[in-house]
Amino acid sequence: MLEPIDGPDGQEMDPVRVPDADLESIEASVRKLLDQSAQQARQLDSLSSAPDPMPFAGFTMPGLPGMPAPVLPPEPKPILELDGEERENELDSLTDWVEDFLMPVYGAEITTSAPWCEQWQDHLDVVAWLHALWMAYQQHKDPEAGPSGMFVWHRDFLSHAMAAVRAAGGPLSACQTDPDRPAHRLLRGPGRSTRPVATAADDTERAVEAAS
Repeated sequence: MLEPIDGPDGQEMDPVRVPDADLESIEASVRKLLDQSAQQARQLDSLSSAPDPMPFAGFTMPGLPGMPAPVLPPEPKPILELDGEERENELDSLTDWVEDFLMPVYGAEITTSAPWCEQWQDHLDVVAWLHALWMAYQQHKDPEAGPSGMFVWHRDFLSHAMAAVRAAGGPLSACQTDPDRPAHRLLRGPGRSTRPVATAADDTERAVEAAS
């Protein structure tokens, strides 16, 4: 039974009859809203439960107790601090860079004022210089060095290293000066000091002389 509805002015209005089809649609919408509300309630219950103490057990973070430390790449070392196979492998890589890039591009001519040696690997000081130059090259060609990285390498490293290695009186001065007549010679380096080493007996003798 439909009862009359009072209007805003107190007058009775005709009752409103909703078609059955519309009623079914409204009921379906209400059921859908109730289902969504129940699903949201279940999600809230799940979020409010105690969290997993190790939700990311597959990942490791440095510095946390019980976590394995991350594996970092080895720090570069001067070649003269390497030994055995490690040193030989590094020297092979350095030789490839020197002979395929450095000397063809920056070697210029071989003269008495700029000597070179085909056996430069036997000159330890030359190996140390060129290895340091190579490491600086790798650092400054990296994108993180920025657009001016290679300019810095040319200005601060290349010219200085090549001037020291190929100086007229430098480590290669007794080696090749004519490409048609290659030569290799290791110059004698400075020996140990000839200063006598004081012994305990010498110290005792000096003490006696000072006391007399």
